[in-house]
Amino acid sequence: MEGFGALAATLGTRLKASGLRLAVAESCTGGLLAAAVTAVPGSSDYFLGGVVAYHNDAKTALLGVPGPMIASDGAVSASVAVAMAEGALLCFGADVAVGVTGIAGPGGGMPDKPVGTVWVAVSAPGVCIPHRLALPGDREQVRAAAVRESLRLLIAALGAGP
Repeated sequence: MEGFGALAATLGTRLKASGLRLAVAESCTGGLLAAAVTAVPGSSDYFLGGVVAYHNDAKTALLGVPGPMIASDGAVSASVAVAMAEGALLCFGADVAVGVTGIAGPGGGMPDKPVGTVWVAVSAPGVCIPHRLALPGDREQVRAAAVRESLRLLIAALGAGP
């Protein structure tokens, strides 16, 4: 995907060098993250797959995100992003995973969670860290920025490797 190539290639290099395999769980990005990762030739060496769990029922059924957690914390929350990442780890038997959930707009925003609020949780060996993003722009810009930041956070979680 244009605009993500260098980041996706860097992520691929790091994953390949470390022998780690990646899975993704996406909501607001709707598969754009998986598309960016798989645009890199040879990505089948390290990318196992992804789940686009847009509806809350899909988050629960496919990724094991507890329904009560969604009800209490909201689908756009640190806890749900973490549960999505952990669900992707289990679903695919991956070493590294990312969960992305957010409000891309134009509707759906609330005072405490405006449009552009995105949670990205990166699960790498020994750690699962959620990151709150406040992304500007329209729907397309928010989704693209969420993919870009997800790639950057994955790269950072893998350390300073090659």
